[in-house]
Amino acid sequence: MKVVLKKSSKFLLLWVVGMLIAVQTFAQSLTVQGVVKDNTGEAVIGANVVVKGTTNGTITDFDGNFQLQAQKGDIIVVSFIGYQSQELPAAANMNVILKDDSEILDEVVVIGYGSVKKDDATGSVTAIKPDELSKGITTNAQDMLTGKVAGVSVISNDGTPGGGAQIRIRGGSSLNASNDPLIVIDGLAIDNEGIKGMSNGLSMVNPEDIETFTVLKDASATAIYGSRASNGVIIITTKKGKSGQAPKISYSGSVSVSTTQKRYDVLDGDEYRAYAQQIFGDNMPGTLGTANTDWQDQIFRTAVSTDHHVSINGGFKNLPYRVSLGYSDNNGIIKTSNFQRFTASVNLAPSFFDDHLKVNVNAKYMNGKNRYADSGAAIGGALSMDPTRPVYGDSDIFDVFGGFYQNYQATSGFSDPNWNYTANKNTPQNPLAALEQKDDRSNSNDFVGNIEVDYKFHFLPDLRLHASIGGEYAEGVQTTIYSPYSFANNYYGDTKRDVQYKYNLSYNIYAQYIKNINDHMIDIMAGGEEQHFHNNGYWTSQGWDSYANTAYNIKTAAENAYATRNTLVSYFGRLNYAWKNRYLFTFTMRWDASSRFAEDNRWGTFPSLALGWKLKEENFLKDVDFLSDLKLRLGWGITGQQDVDTDFGYMPLYVTSDNSALYPFGDTYYSSTRPSAYNTKLKWEQTTTYNAGFDFGFLNGRIAGSIDGYFRETNDLLNQVKIPVGTNFNAQMYQNIGSLENYGVEFSINAKPIVTKDFMWDLTYNFTWNHNEITELTGGNDADYYVETGNSIAAGNNTKVQANKVGYPANSFYVYQQVYDENGKPIENTYVDRNGDGIINASDKYMYKKPAADFLMGLTSKMTYKAWDFSFSLRASLNNYVYYDFLVGKANSSSSGLFSNTAFSNITPESIELGFAGQGEYYMSDYFVRNASFLRCDNITLGYSFKDLLKSSSYKGIGGRIYATCQNPFIITKYPGLDPEVQSGIDSNPYPRALTFLLGVSLQF
Repeated sequence: MKVVLKKSSKFLLLWVVGMLIAVQTFAQSLTVQGVVKDNTGEAVIGANVVVKGTTNGTITDFDGNFQLQAQKGDIIVVSFIGYQSQELPAAANMNVILKDDSEILDEVVVIGYGSVKKDDATGSVTAIKPDELSKGITTNAQDMLTGKVAGVSVISNDGTPGGGAQIRIRGGSSLNASNDPLIVIDGLAIDNEGIKGMSNGLSMVNPEDIETFTVLKDASATAIYGSRASNGVIIITTKKGKSGQAPKISYSGSVSVSTTQKRYDVLDGDEYRAYAQQIFGDNMPGTLGTANTDWQDQIFRTAVSTDHHVSINGGFKNLPYRVSLGYSDNNGIIKTSNFQRFTASVNLAPSFFDDHLKVNVNAKYMNGKNRYADSGAAIGGALSMDPTRPVYGDSDIFDVFGGFYQNYQATSGFSDPNWNYTANKNTPQNPLAALEQKDDRSNSNDFVGNIEVDYKFHFLPDLRLHASIGGEYAEGVQTTIYSPYSFANNYYGDTKRDVQYKYNLSYNIYAQYIKNINDHMIDIMAGGEEQHFHNNGYWTSQGWDSYANTAYNIKTAAENAYATRNTLVSYFGRLNYAWKNRYLFTFTMRWDASSRFAEDNRWGTFPSLALGWKLKEENFLKDVDFLSDLKLRLGWGITGQQDVDTDFGYMPLYVTSDNSALYPFGDTYYSSTRPSAYNTKLKWEQTTTYNAGFDFGFLNGRIAGSIDGYFRETNDLLNQVKIPVGTNFNAQMYQNIGSLENYGVEFSINAKPIVTKDFMWDLTYNFTWNHNEITELTGGNDADYYVETGNSIAAGNNTKVQANKVGYPANSFYVYQQVYDENGKPIENTYVDRNGDGIINASDKYMYKKPAADFLMGLTSKMTYKAWDFSFSLRASLNNYVYYDFLVGKANSSSSGLFSNTAFSNITPESIELGFAGQGEYYMSDYFVRNASFLRCDNITLGYSFKDLLKSSSYKGIGGRIYATCQNPFIITKYPGLDPEVQSGIDSNPYPRALTFLLGVSLQF
């Protein structure tokens, strides 16, 4: 009995304990219900609510409500973009208030000579941070802006490794002066023309070092930079360290493979032999070869490139620091082309006297090495070279061409029998020989540095004094060597050396007083600045006669040296005033003096005025829950332009004549000198801008954007105009004649359609419409007056098909109106008699279309799911037109187009279908002006982020991301040429933009 009772007691005890545990466990499990609001009482939609340390979570609905299961004692984490996260104990009913993230609330944007809260900006200012997840391949700084900012057009020159780009903000404001925006890097305005061997001035900044871009677009924002701000301002701020932070090491690297996306369609060897037989029959003018050579295969390649960047950032107690090194090795898809760049940057930001004195030291260095491919000769040769010929010659004759096949002609006069043959210069060049027999290299160095000192007075903390001194020194050497076997310099060869040095010095100082008095905020700033630009260099050249053992055609440095300089002196001031943090007022004034103008016209005055109204702060909108931001901006201002291609256009500069203009005195010939054209009345070109805009936000900032309308008028254009013979010392010179206008609309929006605990979708879209029109071109009223402009085309003798004329956009095409047959096929040299006089001549030409697009759009989509990310960027250009110069150069499909100057030349199926004989002014037809609208995918990226890799008890682990990118994967367009994106509007054998696949990794140690 005792045994049985003991067993029963144990069983009963266990049962009671189990029941108690179950009851306790049931009691600890609870359903959490709650609502999330911001500090104004507005519901927060889509906030993340999760049990800390678990994947158990949910998001709030449209009323801010949520519900989830938790255990008593759990911690509930509530978070949302733009707010401080909250961690609270789990409870059955929870009312959560999220406070604004002070960093977001007080987010500042860099403007001229200072910064301002983003919420208080009155001008048209766009600030972006490079998105690490969706930036694509960014070799140069401008790549990060492409398609990302409304009103900003970025068109890369072509696919040349390390090449530059054309950047336009709200269209071009000038005809003959520069249309490039002012670039300011860490407070220092730079000369963005680059250096010899490095045409892209932005190459000296490694994209991995960039923290933010700020684009100033309207005059109220740019007028503080008055002297060079007519085309907008791009401010680049680089990354810095943080005080008291332990050293952090970051590495990013990638390897990429590039190939051609599209090639020109020309006849292959078999097709060419068949077509030549069709044209000539039994009267073949020459002998065709038996090869079947794809000349484009000979010049293009699959190129492998690498990029590496490492940085160390941190900070001692009062000394934040950041040091970075970068190296890029970029091989082009045309053989022999290569771009290598080494960058280094240092930033130190010590502070003293309890942060009353702050110092910021920036230093950047870039070394660039280029190997240029003669892409014009190579592509032109690949498209024209007889496809029935081999790459290399099969007889001793071709030894004089380095073994390459080349059409030749007999010659005499050389001492070596092998030189009885020389290249026939009127025939296509072997394209592979064009690449390998020209060694064109450059080496450039660029150093930029500045020191900023900011002192907040101890006795008056509201007053601060800011001073900066900085400069840039750059040098570049380009050496071009033609082989004596080359097509261009057969026999003698040639060695040319082009050297350039430049430097600029800049210093400024300004005082700023900021005071808040009850409902009033006053911010007053005034200062001055001076900047000096110096540029000098020379070039030398000589060939070599190996048989006479003497130099040939010598050009010395003394004969070809040059030096020039210019100076800018400025005074400026700005007043910012806010009442009740609701009504904003900004007034700026700048006075600039440029050494490019005579003393009487040296100074320019550039004022601006802007108003802002935070409508959301008004009582009638304060309680509108779905509206989180609404601000009206109005602005007006005047900016200046003095950036022409001469520093002394107002004074006579004497030019020494060359060898073709010598005067004999006895048996001796002397050079003459004459003054160049000059204009003592030359003065500032001025642009007046009006701007109106709205900034808006909905659903706690889940949707935010802006819309702007603007009107810009440029007067006193710095224009190169023809002058009557005998009135000056040239046929044309700079004068302040003409005006043009730009007006348009910009729209940008960012939205997060889906935000959950694990998944977020972020969309950014921008749209730009711009209209450009010349309103005055001469001092008179001649309605027929026009000025030829633009690049020369393939046909004709230095022929141009673009012109500037009143009432039309700048650089419009000036051509004949084509007549077509009943089948819609153009009839060669048959044009519409537009003036009805019965004669077809130049009076029948008309202005037709233009290269600049009417509409630009950009779309970036980024999705993140847990550790994965997927993004893509699209860009559209609508109603931009291109002159199809490639077809013009191949348009003659008759016998003379196939064979001339004792050699055969290739043509295209397109030219055969066209059926032109290459007679008359066929190339002046509007048939060749094509709509080049396009939708381009800039990049597609898939990435995976990780953390705590290799983590151990003694090591915190490695964080990072691995990703794959496809750059330039596709383009949708009806344009038949290689690429519709042509900045000049003339499409003739450009270096193709590559299709690139990249694998990259970023690591944080």
